[in-house]
Amino acid sequence: MGGDETSGVPSWGASPVPEGTLLWEPPATLLREARLTHYQRWLGETGLVDARSYSELWNWSVEDPGRFWGSVWTYFGVDAHAPHQVALADGSMPGARWFPGARLNYAEHALRGLDPERVHVIAVNEAGARRDLSGSELTSQVGALAHHLRLAGVGPGDRVAAYLPNVPEALVGLLASASIGAIWSSCSPDFGERAVLDRFQQIEPKVLIAGRSYRFGGREFDRTTRVLGLVAGLPSLVEVVWVGQPPRPQAAPTPNHVSWELATSLVTSPEFTPLPFDHPLWVLYSSGTTGLPKPIVHGHGGILLEHLKALALHSDLRPGDRFFWFTTTGWMMWNYLVSGLLLGATVVLYDGSPNHPGASRLWELVSELQVTHFGTSAGHIAAGMKAGLQPGGQLDLSSLRLLGSTGSPLSPEAFEWVYRQVKQDLWLTSISGGTDVCTAFLLGCPWLPVRAGVIQCRGLGAAVFAFDQDGRPLTDEVGELVITTPLPSMPVALWGDRDGSRYRESYFSVYPGVWRHGDWVKVRQDGGVVMYGRSDSTINRHGIRMGTAEIYRAVEELPEVVDSLVVDVPVPGGDTFMPLFLVLGPGVGLEEELVARVKAKVRDQVSPRHVPDLVLRVPEIPKTLSGKKLEVPVKRILSGEDPDRALSRESLQNPAALEPFLELAHRAREWLPGA
Repeated sequence: MGGDETSGVPSWGASPVPEGTLLWEPPATLLREARLTHYQRWLGETGLVDARSYSELWNWSVEDPGRFWGSVWTYFGVDAHAPHQVALADGSMPGARWFPGARLNYAEHALRGLDPERVHVIAVNEAGARRDLSGSELTSQVGALAHHLRLAGVGPGDRVAAYLPNVPEALVGLLASASIGAIWSSCSPDFGERAVLDRFQQIEPKVLIAGRSYRFGGREFDRTTRVLGLVAGLPSLVEVVWVGQPPRPQAAPTPNHVSWELATSLVTSPEFTPLPFDHPLWVLYSSGTTGLPKPIVHGHGGILLEHLKALALHSDLRPGDRFFWFTTTGWMMWNYLVSGLLLGATVVLYDGSPNHPGASRLWELVSELQVTHFGTSAGHIAAGMKAGLQPGGQLDLSSLRLLGSTGSPLSPEAFEWVYRQVKQDLWLTSISGGTDVCTAFLLGCPWLPVRAGVIQCRGLGAAVFAFDQDGRPLTDEVGELVITTPLPSMPVALWGDRDGSRYRESYFSVYPGVWRHGDWVKVRQDGGVVMYGRSDSTINRHGIRMGTAEIYRAVEELPEVVDSLVVDVPVPGGDTFMPLFLVLGPGVGLEEELVARVKAKVRDQVSPRHVPDLVLRVPEIPKTLSGKKLEVPVKRILSGEDPDRALSRESLQNPAALEPFLELAHRAREWLPGA
């Protein structure tokens, strides 16, 4: 294990596939027919800009963001119930003002281009059951639920929360809520009760849509008791809509409980409430690393423009394509996936484990459903590589044009595996962004080659740079990922942050007026980008981020546990390894039975994805002078960084507590895979 002396970022030695190795070049048909090419021609014809290369187009888009985003509005034919005066009235960060005066609705745009007869939603569960919804069926269900929500007293600004797996009811719930101006928020049913309440209690939902059960890994999990616990903890609720029959009346506390069938029984066309550009569309949540998760509010207009741009221009998603991203309703990629409807595509919803009944399950779905655009996590690709999968040789992947990867950096070896074992004639787009902006700002480009370990480009309109600690941009060196001009999908606000102080502290405290994202990144001379993982302490497991505070809350409820520390250490192949360190009470040993209970607690209260890989005992958790656990420095030390670069021992409340972690770093080959 070694550290990069100039960047402080882990370096794992030479890869068998050198970074930057050319793996694919776009075919002539894609260069000629891509939506990006059509947009480029349109820009020239309208006199906005004559860009001859992607770098010229990107430069224009970030140097004149108002005209660029105005062009996106016009090119995609955004329908507004009231016009805007100017695209960007104020470019300050934070505080940018986009399209003042405009009134529109995200749900209206999601449904307007659907073919009434064509299947636009394909939902498959782990057991193989499939449900299809045509454009007319989806629209009717949205209209019916929207009508019911209005009858329940839900109006613009009210919150509708969902505790659902990745099923059509979640998609219908989002669009119905958005159509009437209500604010959507969802959590996956593998989240524990406390984790869900930490999110939903902040936004005080009026209606909860919840499922009785979900299936994962070949098992059925009943969630009735947990849902009733959520209801008891959310006094703001006036109604619960159950997917599946509601529990018996005597078992269900107030409020009103109705079935999904009743809530969608009145067939009616949706009516779309015209809303300001920045009217809240949904609330997503940060990982909760240092306390309660941040409730991140995104607006109708910003998400609409950003997802049109990212999916059409950077992924070449077109009407009739089949778009499948493996995700849950608790990850922003679900929101990104359902936006495929904006472009007339068919979205594929999968409810279940990616590895049941076998490791090739997702690839089999791509083949069975003739998916054109398939997205997954870097961890899933790495797992397939380690398992020796050969999907291209065993399955019909002829329909697949684009493979997307996100959640963590994709290694050069994984890039090479895709072209060796999946498909040679394939556009591989490793992308990166975040919940904070509900998109990727590092994206694919149909004009550019694919190189091992390299994200193809910075997205149009996204002024992404690598900064050193003094705020100077770097090229071909690793630095902090920053964005220097506003994006319309940046948060409208953090819920409950009345004076904006938490928002400013979260993103603008390191570089005033510049968005700091919290990732290590290298911007190459050729415009490609290499990611090196999170620069903060967020636990990122299989593409799902979770805050350490939530894990601590679960683990430290056990009477034997006095204190704890968890970190997510990157390992070769694009994966991570998560050790959990425990301080135990006097006379308590770290027996197998206790380790099993610790893992079960995390699985039940947080999520199965965040069960630690290794549980170790330490005498004490190192802490700062203010009493904060030393997560980031410990992660860097275990990743091989020089301890003297990782932290100042004078900043520690208990410097001796660091010694076991230094010894573990020295003996990394004994416990850390690939070290």
